Amino acid sequence: MGANALLQKQNDKTVFKIVLLVTVLICIVVVVLNQKLIPVPQVFPSFIYKLPALNACINGTCTILLLASLWAIKRKNISLHKKLNLTAFFLSGLFLISYVTAHYFIPDTKFGDINHDHILQTDELLLVKGVRPYYLVLLLSHILLAVVVLPLILLSFYFALKDDRVKHRKITRFSYPVWLYVTISGVVVYLLISPYYNY
Repeated sequence: MGANALLQKQNDKTVFKIVLLVTVLICIVVVVLNQKLIPVPQVFPSFIYKLPALNACINGTCTILLLASLWAIKRKNISLHKKLNLTAFFLSGLFLISYVTAHYFIPDTKFGDINHDHILQTDELLLVKGVRPYYLVLLLSHILLAVVVLPLILLSFYFALKDDRVKHRKITRFSYPVWLYVTISGVVVYLLISPYYNY
């Protein structure tokens, strides 16, 4: 193995470690803020309540961008493919900030909580018993796959930016459908839970 190949391999290992560290740190921040381990201020700006709707719009926009990106690469339009993916990546970063902010300030909403008391009573559960299991599966798969896809997206972008198309394609085979599922399921989760918001 030549010196250049060794250096390349070393660079890739360093990037893998950085990607893993960034993923773990983001997960820790999300858990800490979502579990309200840091006290939430009594007063905060009212625009915070608009963030869940903004998050759904961002997810919907990312879905369109990812589909357009696939269309562009199928037509060998690499320049457009890059621009669409970079835009989706930027919006996903914005989504993450908005998501963490919303979940830090706003109390969790329970699916089926009609009276907004944060307790699912028997009569409320009966009303949503046919839909609730599907909602929970969708929500859990959305959250789990969002965590799983983050390092894959970062590595996919790394290989794309260094023009290593072989490795980029290998990772994108997994990252693309998962990222697309996460954006679509994010919109569906919002549409299902939003009737139970108390703001």
